[in-house]
Amino acid sequence: MELTATPTRRTGTRDADGMAVASFILGLLGLLVLNVFLGPIAIVLASVALRRGTARRGRAFLGLGLGIADLVVLVAFMHFDSTMSWNV
Repeated sequence: MELTATPTRRTGTRDADGMAVASFILGLLGLLVLNVFLGPIAIVLASVALRRGTARRGRAFLGLGLGIADLVVLVAFMHFDSTMSWNV
């Protein structure tokens, strides 16, 4: 008798909900530090959460927007400083 659990719809939705929340948190944190890393991660997590049908669509869209904003802020600071990173 094999005791491996088969994934259910509830587990998949819960995972997608967690990804939506994580994308929001990482996108928000990315505005302050490490936006070159956290921005793309937030974008990917939000996209996967939306594709999997998360119940927290608002948080996923916020994570997606914040991830894009992270990259826009990085490009803006790079343009004004003429460097590959930004200093406060």
